[in-house]
Amino acid sequence: MTHAIHVAARSHTAKIILVTGSTDGIGLATARELAERGCAVIVHGRNARRADAAVREIAAATGNRNVTAVAGDFGSLEEVRALAAQVLRTSPRLDVLVNNAGIAVRRRRTTKDGYESTFAVNHLAPFLLTNLLLDRLRDSAPARIVNVSSGVHTSGRIDFDDLQMEDGFDGWQAYSNSKLANALFTCELARRLDPAAVTANFLHPGVIDTKLLHVNFGGGAPVADGARTPVHLALAPEVASVSGCYFVNRRQTRPAAATGDTRLATDLWRVSSALTGLAWQHNREGG
Repeated sequence: MTHAIHVAARSHTAKIILVTGSTDGIGLATARELAERGCAVIVHGRNARRADAAVREIAAATGNRNVTAVAGDFGSLEEVRALAAQVLRTSPRLDVLVNNAGIAVRRRRTTKDGYESTFAVNHLAPFLLTNLLLDRLRDSAPARIVNVSSGVHTSGRIDFDDLQMEDGFDGWQAYSNSKLANALFTCELARRLDPAAVTANFLHPGVIDTKLLHVNFGGGAPVADGARTPVHLALAPEVASVSGCYFVNRRQTRPAAATGDTRLATDLWRVSSALTGLAWQHNREGG
């Protein structure tokens, strides 16, 4: 695996951007476009082999050698913590975090932590990773957090009595629920952040022909189309001070009404903190 990120020592202008789930699909297209634009890109994959292969592909396609790899399975909170530690150890700065990694499954399965996999990978993992990297993002201000949600967040539901969907699992509903969780997380995160230091926005990338969509639900547009809005939110000067908003086709759009429910968002944050161990960690550090 690629080791330390040296770009900060060589260049004070190249933005350092971590793109999760960037070994294929929208994530890979996003990472490639960011590298094409001269950014120092941290590619993330489930394992080192996949991440290193994506780094070689991006470097060959763009000529950008400031592309490095990190690995961690989002189905394991322990690996998410190790991933965060690796980023903090190897990158002295982090200008943008793009939370792109996600799954969709037809049948219910659980992670090694015992959580329903769609909820765990799509929501709990980026929730934990973002919180673990927040101080580095603040220290790199102005910084940005870009969360890849989906238009299907509008049909999502957050049922605190059955977050793990043990009672009648449906893959499409689980995916929709996780995308609403992404949206609520973004809105609550934005309320907790100083937008002059760190912004947080979420987006619908379009109906894109990724492995996730094609295998589970059918085809869509080319992956390059899906990268346009994440890249826009990561780099565009005109959104530098915009936070807590939803974007489709690079334009700010009204999200589902549920995203304005601050109690729902704060309750989800509290429960997510408990499920990921952040609440315990904060209590220990505060005590």
